[in-house]
Amino acid sequence: MSWRDPEIYRLEAGGSIMTTIVGVHGIGKYHYYEEAGGSPGGAAETMRGKWNAYLHKGLDGAAPYTGQQYFSEIAYYAHHLHMGPPRPPKAMDPPAKMVFADWTAQLNGRVRSAAGESLTGIAHRLAEWLLDKLGPDAVKFAQDFCPEVATYLGGGNPRVKARDTVADVIRRRRPRAVIAHSLGSVVTYEAFWAHADLSTELLITLGSPLGMRNVVFERLAPVPVRGRGARPPGVGRWINIADKDDIAAIPSDLRGCFDGIEADVPCNIDWLDFHTVRNYLGCGATNKFVNPYLTSL
Repeated sequence: MSWRDPEIYRLEAGGSIMTTIVGVHGIGKYHYYEEAGGSPGGAAETMRGKWNAYLHKGLDGAAPYTGQQYFSEIAYYAHHLHMGPPRPPKAMDPPAKMVFADWTAQLNGRVRSAAGESLTGIAHRLAEWLLDKLGPDAVKFAQDFCPEVATYLGGGNPRVKARDTVADVIRRRRPRAVIAHSLGSVVTYEAFWAHADLSTELLITLGSPLGMRNVVFERLAPVPVRGRGARPPGVGRWINIADKDDIAAIPSDLRGCFDGIEADVPCNIDWLDFHTVRNYLGCGATNKFVNPYLTSL
């Protein structure tokens, strides 16, 4: 059996099914839940179809996609983090405004708050700067990224529910490889640390904000020790892939922040479409890492 076959790769182990690859989605995916009538399973299945097609393009862009099943499941957690419709930065809740201010300050080190400037004023000024420098797509990205990161890292039930949802999928599917995109890389990292029974041979993070200072890194669980995070015990290998223009992957090289990463792999997907899983899976950067898991077992 080769990776071109339409059947999902699996083996029977003690009466249970071990599947090959699980995906974990990133920001801005609540609309799949709405479109599925409030069904997390329906949202996950819709996304699985898309991820299969995206990866197929990366593996063999010349061949039409005819339904090959590369992912056994996409761990869907967006409904746990949804806090209402997207809002412009100046209208975000204070925690999201703080994420926005700290994140955009890293994009432009010259950004400084004026004496007496309110958080809303900072957010409004930085939004104008973001629009001017990077365009409307970057502002739209911020409207998804900042509230979801703030909600997840704010702790409490949303964080636990999202993390446990991802853990449940990994536990049930027992994947040999996990591909986690964007905020999903943060949720996956914490899920492996929180649940000692989870394991996988390979973790691939795509466009990960795990190392983002003052936004994500210092707020991880477990808290980094002496300025260093580490590969979770249940992960055999960790490969990080980031586009040079991905404004969520700051820094793009995670080995400067985490022990146990095998490689930071650069790619160049599309400076106008800098963060989508479609481009990460479709550009071929994951190919040599996932190919061993797409052959007969």
